[in-house]
Amino acid sequence: MNTTFLPAWLYTDPVIVQRERQRYAPRLWHPLTASTALAEGQVQAFELLGVPILLTRSQGALRCLINRCPHRGVALQQPSQQPQTCRRLVCPYHGWTYDLAGQLLAAAREGDFVGSFERSDWPLMPLQCRELGGLIWVAIGPDPLPLEQQLDLVLQEAEALFAWPRELLLRQSHVLNCNWKIAHDNTLDDYHVAIAHPTTLHREQGPVRLYRHALSDHASLLATPYGEVGEFLTFGLAPWTHLLLWPDGRLALIQFPPIDPGHCYMEVCLLGDGALKPQAQVWMEEVQTFLAEDRRLVEAAQVGYASGLVPGPPHRLEQRILQQQSLYCRLMDLETFGSEPTTSVLMTAEHPGVATAPSPH
Repeated sequence: MNTTFLPAWLYTDPVIVQRERQRYAPRLWHPLTASTALAEGQVQAFELLGVPILLTRSQGALRCLINRCPHRGVALQQPSQQPQTCRRLVCPYHGWTYDLAGQLLAAAREGDFVGSFERSDWPLMPLQCRELGGLIWVAIGPDPLPLEQQLDLVLQEAEALFAWPRELLLRQSHVLNCNWKIAHDNTLDDYHVAIAHPTTLHREQGPVRLYRHALSDHASLLATPYGEVGEFLTFGLAPWTHLLLWPDGRLALIQFPPIDPGHCYMEVCLLGDGALKPQAQVWMEEVQTFLAEDRRLVEAAQVGYASGLVPGPPHRLEQRILQQQSLYCRLMDLETFGSEPTTSVLMTAEHPGVATAPSPH
């Protein structure tokens, strides 16, 4: 595990953003929504790092398809907050029609194509997807880590609780004026909670002396006592993901997908029993209150990092940051760091890329 923080240039260099999209994000799984949010016969469109994604559920099978008609590249559905019920996917440009499995059913005026035309030659491109922990996970690269490996610590510490059935109660998204790694580091930072969140998150997590930490190759955990009923579990996961699990089964999914070197999204999804839906807005306001406190800090840290800061020494309560940064270095294939980026470090061993664009909404 790293014993020093990553150098500041990794938080500001545009070449690093490109490399993260080419080498880091495609090696990992990304949670998009709750399993229960997508019913039989429904579809929902997302955008993940510039990849247009379409989730479908048909005949009991969940599928993830590239949301792009292979004829001229137009999206079949627009990204939306809610799934849509439909039996067919129809391209709005030339009317090519697909079933929910991504197979071409019909193309307008099929007899008039130049050259031969076979429907079976023009399916929608599939991506890997899984359901685990009541969430739908998508991989945008061809060879991601096994999902159970990415979630190793979650399954070791909270497999039964993680598996509880949940509904998506509320989703919100905001733009932060900072690099995603600053926001991710901050949410892993247990050193600042009692100081920066004395009346919000600190009250939820309790005294620092009762903190329990656990680390694995791919994840980290802060566990704190939660009354008489168990522990409040905060898992930090690659690529930029956090799972907050309460012993009553509530789950907050917080993610920081990148936009550019100085901006990222802050995506918050609240999941739990459907009976909690009337209280979801109040819960979201509580979560957003401490996240607003963090926002001021991470945006200030971005200014500091952009100035050429050399970060100071890590504290024991920042070990979860070091764990994730070590994993980041391995997945990025960055074995050594200097004070400045170098062409040999950044550009060797090219990997199939992913286009730049916003995260899922």
